[in-house]
Parts: sequence; structure tokens; C-alpha cells
Amino acid sequence: MIRSFISWLRSLASAFWREVAKFGTVGAVAFVVDNGLTWIFMHSVMEGSPAKARFAGATIATIFSWVANRWWTFRHRRQSNVAREFGQFILINGVGIFISTGFTWIARYPMGITDNGTLFMAGVIGIGVATVVRFFAYRYWVFNSSASDAEADELAMELTVDPAHSVPQEPAAETAKPLRPQAEQ
Repeated sequence: MIRSFISWLRSLASAFWREVAKFGTVGAVAFVVDNGLTWIFMHSVMEGSPAKARFAGATIATIFSWVANRWWTFRHRRQSNVAREFGQFILINGVGIFISTGFTWIARYPMGITDNGTLFMAGVIGIGVATVVRFFAYRYWVFNSSASDAEADELAMELTVDPAHSVPQEPAAETAKPLRPQAEQ
């Protein structure tokens, strides 16, 4: 029993860290999109408006991020109501964009910094802070499918348990009862 509990706990931890790794990968690509576009905008069409450039880059990266997180990172936790999920995602990313843009705005206006490189780095620091907020909001609020947490954890275990490394089960004295009620045939 203790072995199966430890195995179950390891599976949950593995599933959580896989989500973190996928979220990180999506975030890394979105980071490149966000900062690449921000840098381009800051040095071309939005020169002199670093906060607007950060906002525009972050908005485009947000759309990419929703698609990638919905179809890859949290695919087993997607909501059936796509419009509601997208609305929640946009709300959370609005908070994230506010954080990253706020760092740039604070550096530019109250602090009086005019160097684009420094302003750019202020936005990058803001992205780091916003990333932590986003992960937990996505996992526990946006991508919280209508399936119960137990079903999601069970699916995560099915996706992570390697049959070659599973703990052998001891023969039961009586027939095991199914965990879920079976449909009558």
C-alpha cells in the first residue's frame, strides 16, 4: 500500500513537472515573439512609445500562447466552453500584460529612464513576474476542465506511468471492485 501511494505521488509530481516544462516551452517561444516584436516596434513604428510597443508585442504573443497552451500544455484540462476559457485566458493575460507593461512604464516615466535597452530589460523583468502569476492562474482557473480533479489526476497518471516500472500488485483475496460504476449493458 505504501509503495502504491509513493508511486501515485511520484506520478502526480511527474505530471505537474511535465505541465511546468510544457508551459515553459510555450512561454519561451511566446517570450521570443513578445520581445522580438517589442524590440522591432520600439525601433520602428512605435519609436518613442516603449509602453505601447511592449503592449503590442505582448498582445500578439498572448494569442500564440493561448493556442499552444490549449492544444498542448493543458490539453487534458481544456474547458468545453471555448469562449469562456478564452475570456478567462485573456483576462489573466491582461493582468500579465499590465504587469510587464507596468514595469516598462514605471522605468520610463516615474524613474525617467530613456535608454531603450534598460526599458526593454524592465519589461523582461515584468514578464518574469507575470509568468508566475499566469502559470497558477492557467492551471487552477483557466484550464480547469469540467472533469473533476481526481479524473484529471487519473489521466495524468495514465499518461506518466510506465508499465515496465510499475510495482507488481499482490494477489487480492477477493475480486477487486471497480472504482467507477459500470454502465449496464
